[in-house]
Amino acid sequence: MVQDCGGTLSVVLAGYPKLKNDLRRFALEEIGSRTTVFDLDGIAASKRNFIEWLLQKCTKSETDIHSILTEEAIDLLAERLFTPLQIEHHLTLALEEAYLIGETPASESVIESILAKDIDDLESKLTRHGYNVKTLAEAVNVQPKVIRSFLRKKLSPGQSQEIKMEMLAVGIPL
Repeated sequence: MVQDCGGTLSVVLAGYPKLKNDLRRFALEEIGSRTTVFDLDGIAASKRNFIEWLLQKCTKSETDIHSILTEEAIDLLAERLFTPLQIEHHLTLALEEAYLIGETPASESVIESILAKDIDDLESKLTRHGYNVKTLAEAVNVQPKVIRSFLRKKLSPGQSQEIKMEMLAVGIPL
């Protein structure tokens, strides 16, 4: 129908970076070979600006955002968080915690207290890219318990290196 009218049909798929890797696999070769992938880095380069913008939009125009969060607190949020959803969630947690302890503006120590200690670890990074334990196990053809051991650093150095090489070979970002 589209072709009869002289048109072109385009389909846009949006998803985690995992989608790009899936499209490269043999099972999706027909689709993948006709696909153009665009990587959108989101707010990676402007997380601090996003935090400031968010605070400005959520307050009265005359409010100084540094009366809400210190410079150091904003810097820490921008350094440790990756996605707009993470930033919004942790900003809410920080403001709630600052309110509960009666601290104005919220300081770097408040931010430290609400950030998960494992937010920067490999498992968290892979999850943000759309890879859970089951998906990783299927990608490198091992049991999920092996992947769990790998993520918890409980494999021998040789086994860990082998898993890393297999993940890199199939395009999983480490």
